[in-house]
Amino acid sequence: MISFVAMEDESDTPPMSAEESLSLIAQQNRKMRRALGGGPARILAAWAIAYLIGWGFTYFTVRSGSAVQGWIAGVVVTVLLVTAIAVTMFYGIRQSRGIRGRSRKIGSMYGWSWTIGFGGLWVINFSVMKAGALPPEQVSVLWAGSSLLVVGLLYLAGGMIFEDWMFYGLGGWMIVTAALSVLVGFPTLYLVLCLCGGGGFLLGSIVFFARELRR
Repeated sequence: MISFVAMEDESDTPPMSAEESLSLIAQQNRKMRRALGGGPARILAAWAIAYLIGWGFTYFTVRSGSAVQGWIAGVVVTVLLVTAIAVTMFYGIRQSRGIRGRSRKIGSMYGWSWTIGFGGLWVINFSVMKAGALPPEQVSVLWAGSSLLVVGLLYLAGGMIFEDWMFYGLGGWMIVTAALSVLVGFPTLYLVLCLCGGGGFLLGSIVFFARELRR
């Protein structure tokens, strides 16, 4: 009797129109994106906080007359950057759930590009440091400029792969920031990383959050 009533109710339900079907699909997509973390907005927000606070604090400590010891700034930056990396990994893994086929393959290859790129960068930079060819201040310039350059290039690649002009523009901005940090040198490079780098991440986060709200 219960089964019969259930079947009768289903048969009485009118089929959805094409407009209703599309609306339902869009609604489910919005729910899925929110459940998976809201796209890259939170990742960019984590990096914005790391750059704005970390490099801003570092610039404050290295200025002449600052009473804060340099190693404290190093600890603060390290903690913030490691936290940003952890947030990136968390949301990257979370967003990859439920994705299959070609999209999963492209996402996986793009994710590994970051590991490969920074792995090679660390080997090169540590080799330069080991050779003792640069003074301590220039080592900071080397790491800041080369790291942000890799980030910018990978964002450019991501913009091309996913056909996203915002992602592509952010990559170009990070390359400009990397070049500017090297040109201004120590210690002003930290201010450039804070304002230009952190500001770029913050703007990107705001734009992606706005996109999610419109969807």
